[in-house]
Amino acid sequence: MIFDKFSARSARAWAASVLGAALLTACLGNSSPTASQAPVAARPGSAAPAPAAQATRAGFQDCRQFFAAGQPPAVAAQPKLRDLCYDAFAILHNGNTRTPMFVAQRMNRSLVDDADEKRTNKFFADARLPRAERAELNDYKGSGYSRGHMAPAADMPTAQAMAQSFSLANMVPQSIKQNSGPWARIEKDTRQYASRAQGDVFIITGPVYEGQPGTVGDNNVAVPSYLYKLVYDASTNRAWAHWQANRDDARVSKPISYAELVQRTGIDFLPGVHPQ
Repeated sequence: MIFDKFSARSARAWAASVLGAALLTACLGNSSPTASQAPVAARPGSAAPAPAAQATRAGFQDCRQFFAAGQPPAVAAQPKLRDLCYDAFAILHNGNTRTPMFVAQRMNRSLVDDADEKRTNKFFADARLPRAERAELNDYKGSGYSRGHMAPAADMPTAQAMAQSFSLANMVPQSIKQNSGPWARIEKDTRQYASRAQGDVFIITGPVYEGQPGTVGDNNVAVPSYLYKLVYDASTNRAWAHWQANRDDARVSKPISYAELVQRTGIDFLPGVHPQ
């Protein structure tokens, strides 16, 4: 299996953490009082507190090349978050939602030029995650949602990276129309931007949960309320983010600022830089 080829070098890289609320733990079927959660976003346009000062986790020791200035997003050190390093991306996986909290990539002109691999469509559950914390293939069957890539398959520069991108750890339950329509356009536009950039472009993609999220499957895989894609161009020090509701009627809209993304999610995604 493909994950057997790279699990050994990443087994050291898991740790626990994230911001969250006890309500989300309860509705996802986890009774642990210390379980960590995916962030619950403020509604677009509403006020939200800036990230509070707190002890942050030090993770991703084996794959910090996917983060601007080599520094992953600043999240609290708590249980049930695990680092997963792959050839072309890195995942902070949330065992409560059974989805990624975020997925980080580094792209540039050369990597985009190499992203011409044949799509495999061989989805798999990543064996590095405990069974109780991961999605399984059956969870998505008949759910009415697609298995939505956070690091897109079309971004992958090698055959092995392409195969790895089909890990369910890289997926969220995503609206089928949104995934194949406006979200696919955002992914394509991001690749095109990276192909024209003068250097590295760092991308962080993930779900946001609001209120009591719905779930799919026997393992209660949480359905996001929103999805975000942060783009940071290191050569220009500019950052912006795409923010979309996870619904069939979602449309591509004007990107939001980095400051607005931080306000909505409560996460400092770029602690090592001060983007414009």
